[in-house]
Amino acid sequence: MKFTDIFIRRPVLATVLSLVILVIGLRSFSALQVLEYPHTENGVVTISTSFPGADPEAIAGFVTTPIEAAVAQANGIDYMTSTSQSSTSTITVYLRQNYDTSKAAAEINIKVNSVLNELPSGTLQPREVLIFGVTSIVLGAVWLLLAVNWLAALVAVATSVLYLGLYTPLKTRTTLSTAVGAIPGALPPLIGWAAARGSLSLGGWVLVAILFFWQFPHFMAIAWIYREDYARAGIQMLPVVDKKGDATFRQIITTSAILVWVSALPSVVGMAGIGYFFGALVLGMILLQVGLWANRSRTNLRAKWLMHATVAHIPILLLWLVLDRLITR
Repeated sequence: MKFTDIFIRRPVLATVLSLVILVIGLRSFSALQVLEYPHTENGVVTISTSFPGADPEAIAGFVTTPIEAAVAQANGIDYMTSTSQSSTSTITVYLRQNYDTSKAAAEINIKVNSVLNELPSGTLQPREVLIFGVTSIVLGAVWLLLAVNWLAALVAVATSVLYLGLYTPLKTRTTLSTAVGAIPGALPPLIGWAAARGSLSLGGWVLVAILFFWQFPHFMAIAWIYREDYARAGIQMLPVVDKKGDATFRQIITTSAILVWVSALPSVVGMAGIGYFFGALVLGMILLQVGLWANRSRTNLRAKWLMHATVAHIPILLLWLVLDRLITR
């Protein structure tokens, strides 16, 4: 007899047993712990920064990239995306799964503020700066016209126009902007000459020539040190496009060599004596040697020494010119 025959011959027993099994099953089911899938959440933090008037290159270089680098050091970051548009930087930060959004936002805020503290506060708007600048130029020119003479005022206005109208727009367009900017950069001595002499005679132009050629080793040294910053800002300085530095240091050495002889011109045109002549040659040769030394190992450290040499060179040269004039008077 099979085991199942018992339940066939005794249906009541089969029914009772079935009910017992059903009750036990229901009881077991009610006591069963049901495991649910855990709730998952990915937090998102958006960082928007506005600098009215800034172009996309400046926003990317000086706002978006530094903020991304700082925020990347915060805890709980999964990945980031960003866009840099005119006047606006937007960074979207995606947090790791189930990471505390409030905690992450607080830490991100600290990181962002550490970067923003090093940037312009935005207190002055472009329009306000424009009004202030134009007003300063006009008032300065009027003051020179009334208190000094019309020639000094004219050279001052020309300096401003060349710097703002020509040099500034070219900075983001061509590496030749440095040579263009060296013209208004060299004109201030001519303003003083016109104020003192009432003319634009040869001596004033000699001073212009000295300052013109001096600017090349000076600003090329600075541009070499900060070439990455210039690149992020979209400024077309020669070291930005001249990765190896061949053209940059060729320009430094060439203009430094020219400066040796241009610096001696005051003695040639009768502005100074023989003492100034040899002093100018010595100072010029020292600057040239520093340029050659920096070229042999084109490091930022040597470029910084070259920058310091140019900063020291021009005041010492002009002071030597004044002393020679006083001595030989």
